[in-house]
Amino acid sequence: MDGAFLRFYVHEGHRHHGLLVWEWLLKKAADIGIRGGSAFRAVAGFGRHHVLHEQTFFELAGTVAMEVEFIVTDQEARELIKLIHLERIRLFYTRTPAHFGVINPDTEDTPGAGTED
Repeated sequence: MDGAFLRFYVHEGHRHHGLLVWEWLLKKAADIGIRGGSAFRAVAGFGRHHVLHEQTFFELAGTVAMEVEFIVTDQEARELIKLIHLERIRLFYTRTPAHFGVINPDTEDTPGAGTED
């Protein structure tokens, strides 16, 4: 299948409607039928203000970035981005074309999920 690799970068402690934004993204993606997603915590990084944030033993404030990613159809990407826009959440994201599939799919996989490669 052809679609997109959709990746969002959020601050670890950023909240929306009482949920951490990375949790909100995973929940909303599941609600609209996206097959899976993952969230990863950064060890260190900097953003547009060029301030270095690092995860250390003593740091409890949650200032490092979280990366939330999905492999989706183009329609799913549009739907999730539209939802974020409507919720007025300011997020940096990347959307990269992707070819994806399931090797040896089972009956629970989405039709067309098998790979032809």
